[in-house]
Amino acid sequence: MGIWDFVKDELIDVIEWLDDSGDTLVWRFPDQDHEIKMGAKLTVREGQTAVFVNEGQIADVFAPGLYSLSTQNMPVMTTLQSWKHGFQSPFKAEVYYVSTRNFLDLKWGTQNPIMMRDADFGVVRLRAFGTYGIRVTDPEVFLKEVVGTEGHFTTDEIEGQLKSMLVNSFTGMLGKSKIAALDLAANYRTIGDQAIEEMQPEFQGYGLSLTRLVIENISVPPEVEKMMDARAQMGVVGDMGRYTQFQTAQAIPEAAKAGGAGEFMGMGAGIAMGQQMATVMAAGLTGPQAQPQPAAAPPAAAAVAGKFCSGCGKPTPPQAKFCPECGATLKGDCPNCGKPTATDATFCQDCGHKLK
Repeated sequence: MGIWDFVKDELIDVIEWLDDSGDTLVWRFPDQDHEIKMGAKLTVREGQTAVFVNEGQIADVFAPGLYSLSTQNMPVMTTLQSWKHGFQSPFKAEVYYVSTRNFLDLKWGTQNPIMMRDADFGVVRLRAFGTYGIRVTDPEVFLKEVVGTEGHFTTDEIEGQLKSMLVNSFTGMLGKSKIAALDLAANYRTIGDQAIEEMQPEFQGYGLSLTRLVIENISVPPEVEKMMDARAQMGVVGDMGRYTQFQTAQAIPEAAKAGGAGEFMGMGAGIAMGQQMATVMAAGLTGPQAQPQPAAAPPAAAAVAGKFCSGCGKPTPPQAKFCPECGATLKGDCPNCGKPTATDATFCQDCGHKLK
């Protein structure tokens, strides 16, 4: 092998990148201090961009296609190296391949609960998680701001930073949306689209684009879930009074089968309490209502038909002149009914009115 054959072996004449990793964003062509041959074949496949870096400075950027390197298609390198037209000598440069495909199924989630003021439940703590997608839209900015001189850069190395940016923006946006906790599930897509629009400028500052944001779940604490379940049940029941009556009607046959008056009386007390609670709950749901007036007490039944002794208050036979119980004389005037009573009478013998 002659000296020229050795030199030719040291020159790079084919530059390409085949990626089978699935998570590589940037890959540097391994030149190993070899020089690139003028006229070398550069292959840039769909979903890739090739960036030439000369002495730390970004030079020419190549979109997908097949190129034969020359001064005509490397204007920046020609200027930086002060090449004359028709330059054919080998040259040194670093070649970075940047993947511009869409990276989907990246995970995000809130590490700490999001505090939000809700119209129905007051201050609630929410947790959320889902997936998002990114794409490198400006390879030059991405290399400058994120990658630097790293030769192999994957999504794992930037995922933490992107997740922090996303969660921070999502938290502020969710608080400003003022969507009630009960309505969040119905607005996942709307919230996701709004989040993409608000976060896009921040991602673009890194040469990236946020292509999708999927909200898989926004959850509330268990105690708020119970309150939501209770409210849903109340909405299904509707008329609490009629529901309580229905429950009572269903419970009576069961109590009869069980037998035992004591148990039935206990059930009755429980039903009465349930009806009272239903009334209070119904009033809370439908707004202030007139309070039911207590039923008037039934008139007391007469203790004994007939007259009463003015001395002892015992019933006396009609037309009696003396009390058969104590012998008191039945004469005088009652201030209540005007009937004759004894002078020293304690009770009216006719109406039972207490005289003394």
